[in-house]
Amino acid sequence: MNIFFVSMGCAKNSVDSETLMGRLAFEGHAVVEEPEEARVGIINTCAFIQDAVKENIDAILDLELLKERGVLERIVVVGCIVNRYEAELRRELGSVDLFARAEDWDSVVDYLAGLERPERGPAPSCGRLRLPGTPAWTRYLKVGEGCDTFCSYCSIPLIRGRLRSLPVERLVEEARALCAEGARELCLVGQDLTAYGRDLYGEPATLRLLRELDAALPEGTWVRLLYLHPDRLTPEFVDFLMDSGKILRYLDVPIQHIDDAILVRMNRSPASAHIREIFRHIRRKDPLFALRTTVMTGFPGETEAQFRKVLDFLEEAEIDRVGAFVYSPEEGTRAASFSDPVPREVAEERYARLMELQAEISLERSALFVGRELDVLVEEVDEEAGEAWGRSYRDAPEVDGLVGISGAGDAVPGTFVRVRVTDGTEHDLFGCLAGGED
Repeated sequence: MNIFFVSMGCAKNSVDSETLMGRLAFEGHAVVEEPEEARVGIINTCAFIQDAVKENIDAILDLELLKERGVLERIVVVGCIVNRYEAELRRELGSVDLFARAEDWDSVVDYLAGLERPERGPAPSCGRLRLPGTPAWTRYLKVGEGCDTFCSYCSIPLIRGRLRSLPVERLVEEARALCAEGARELCLVGQDLTAYGRDLYGEPATLRLLRELDAALPEGTWVRLLYLHPDRLTPEFVDFLMDSGKILRYLDVPIQHIDDAILVRMNRSPASAHIREIFRHIRRKDPLFALRTTVMTGFPGETEAQFRKVLDFLEEAEIDRVGAFVYSPEEGTRAASFSDPVPREVAEERYARLMELQAEISLERSALFVGRELDVLVEEVDEEAGEAWGRSYRDAPEVDGLVGISGAGDAVPGTFVRVRVTDGTEHDLFGCLAGGED
């Protein structure tokens, strides 16, 4: 049976979508890129924040319109939005034929078997089927699900539950299979990579996993780490990254704030001194190490003086990239009940100031690379213009910048080229080929 699949939300959700699609392929179903070719539409949803909820409801309504027009026969809604709002969805979305919670793939398989039982196909080598339109050379490896930190603003534990890590051996096997399918870059994702394995092994096993990946994966593989809680980063961890042959010198460390009083209200440790020291340690070891963080403005009770500490930290730590957002209360979280909200216009004004400052810092960081050579993973090629675009070690897919490469019209997407950087903006670098592709 042909299935039109929509995957919403974060990279962890993308892995879930690929896992479900792998199950469907094994059961003999085919995922198609156009709804007109499908009998069933499946959407894997996100419900992290209210903006995401609205976006996902709109996407479900789009599928409903396709069903009303006779393009699709059935609609299946799975994932986080069902975990969070199942009763409301069942009441309001009567045309949806099946609701299934995140990771409840058996319900989806059983439902489709009731419609049609095709002959089973071969199981994907890594258990997953790549999402249509996504590159084979960059894949995500999800180390686990859920979270035990319970930040006061965050709905993830309410939606996804407690930490559930996957065994090291299983992850290494999956990583090998992804590389055998053509992956040149593996991005490790989880709600917090530094907590990985604590539920299985009694203590975090992140370094153990990284050491095994470093030894097991083919030479030339990039391993990128996304989402690490700053409290659990150690000099030992940083030093291992510096010595690794495959783990990139790139960390995504969402600090959220730097004022200890705000951090306590967020149910995070009052660890500003530790955060500053670990970032200083990274900069001392390698001034060109790529650092990304996430901060929020307007958390309940935030004063102007506390906000200014965030600005000072961004300058002090020389953060390459920042993802910032204005705090919004999430239903069911403790912070939603706090009685001292920051006016929205104040929070938005602070956000604008933060992003203005960060643009200056990012531009200064880009300038450090002018005249240097970087390995770049080619993403797109314009043969007619003789140009290509790709990403360096400092550019995570979808969230960071790109490297524009002149004289690279014959480059091959999914390969590495050596680029000499000639210019840079706050987001992107530009250069020319300094050597051949591998």
